[in-house]
Amino acid sequence: MKKLMLMLCVLMILCGCSSNSGSGGNEQQEDHKYKIGVLQLVQHAALDSATSGFIDEVKKELGEDKVEIIVENAAGDTANCSIIANGFIQDGVDLILANATPALQAAASATGDIPILGTSVTEYGVALGIDNFSGTTGINVSGTSDLAPLEDQAQMILDLLPETKSVGIIYCSSEANSIYQVKVVKDYLVSKDIEVKEATFTDSNDIALVARDLCETVDVIYTPTDNMVASCSETLAGIVVPAKKPVITGDEGTCAAAGVATLAIDYYELGAETGRMAVEILTGKANVGDMEIRYYTDPIKEYNAEIAAELSIKIPQDYIKIGQ
Repeated sequence: MKKLMLMLCVLMILCGCSSNSGSGGNEQQEDHKYKIGVLQLVQHAALDSATSGFIDEVKKELGEDKVEIIVENAAGDTANCSIIANGFIQDGVDLILANATPALQAAASATGDIPILGTSVTEYGVALGIDNFSGTTGINVSGTSDLAPLEDQAQMILDLLPETKSVGIIYCSSEANSIYQVKVVKDYLVSKDIEVKEATFTDSNDIALVARDLCETVDVIYTPTDNMVASCSETLAGIVVPAKKPVITGDEGTCAAAGVATLAIDYYELGAETGRMAVEILTGKANVGDMEIRYYTDPIKEYNAEIAAELSIKIPQDYIKIGQ
């Protein structure tokens, strides 16, 4: 009987220790603070909005006191992207948000372990060099795409400017996603018997020279969703506006500065959707490599009222004035 009582006492002690251990584990989980590194390629309206949407959504879902978010801007320098990404790894972040394609490429090259979410990235297969991309990467990368309906953007040129015979496309040749967009738009325009001239640059100092040449040689200019073009939109405006050259753009920010119209996406909402993906990953509800890339499905027809009026371009009623 004494042995039985002794065994029961031992069991009760062991159960108590197990219970206390479990309680401590839960308390530790509740006290965990997530650390997220945000790597943004360059400062401009679209990328800024995506970052803001991401941060707001993550803090809303996890709680402001449960997350530490470190935001770093590479100032348009791909070398800085690599430095920042490696800094995040040393800081032991739980997740990296890579805002724009070069930022995604740098983060993916820096780590194969830490979950990476991209945003403001047009085509992940192209950006990551994945052949026959099917929607999931199978590695530590997923995210959201800012791919707008490219053929619809090209058709917008013909709808708004029906007398167009030639289109010049200006883009940064070092942005893989811009190359992808240009091919789609160019193929569509050529199929409509429009002459297309490509004009590329690699340095922001060259965009004025490239734009000036296009103003003299084509009827209309098109800019894809291109981070370098967007960051130089005021410079572009300084050339195309005085030349009264209509520009159709791939993003709202460039259109607001230099364009006539765009078929654009809401970058804040794109960032917020990426934030929702981050919460799923951090709380263990999803594995990043199995998450399909998510797309913005409701692009908006927008126009720059001031430039449209100056060029006497009639804008259909289903377009929304930028800033309205």
